[in-house]
Amino acid sequence: MISQPNRHCTVELHALPSRIGQVRRIVSAQLRYWHLDPLIDRAALGVTELLTNVHLHARPDKLCTVEIELLLDRLTVSVHDNDPRLPEVRDANSSSTCGRGLAMVAAVSESWGVRPDGESGKVVWFTLPAHSPATALPACPPYAASAESPARGFAEVEHAAGALKAGHAPARSAVAG
Repeated sequence: MISQPNRHCTVELHALPSRIGQVRRIVSAQLRYWHLDPLIDRAALGVTELLTNVHLHARPDKLCTVEIELLLDRLTVSVHDNDPRLPEVRDANSSSTCGRGLAMVAAVSESWGVRPDGESGKVVWFTLPAHSPATALPACPPYAASAESPARGFAEVEHAAGALKAGHAPARSAVAG
């Protein structure tokens, strides 16, 4: 279920390995729709680690809710589950095959935390800075690059735009909102 799709997305699932990949793709698609492409890798890694923790450790069941919310210049990704036990960051060495999930979340995020959720659950969350799309765009080449023939520079832009119309349409997200 996706609610308030312009700034908020919620997905309820059982944290099984096959579903974790699906949720990672949903989060990535939603961030593309919100024009937050630079955050996709970190958000996908973080949500994967949090869902893997639910899969490995949550009791009595693996039912959880993933929520992503964009408020002002901050993206918050949270996972709610039904296990009241709070996770702890472990000291894991570089050769450990488990126990590094929360450390990885901490490394890729601006901030993270955990809080009890009612009497029988918790929420683990992390935030990422979400700058406006205008600041995330690459710099354009300087105008001086086409100073010899300003009209030529405009013609090239119009030609590129025409090629886009004639070619394939840009990809769009399958996620509503």
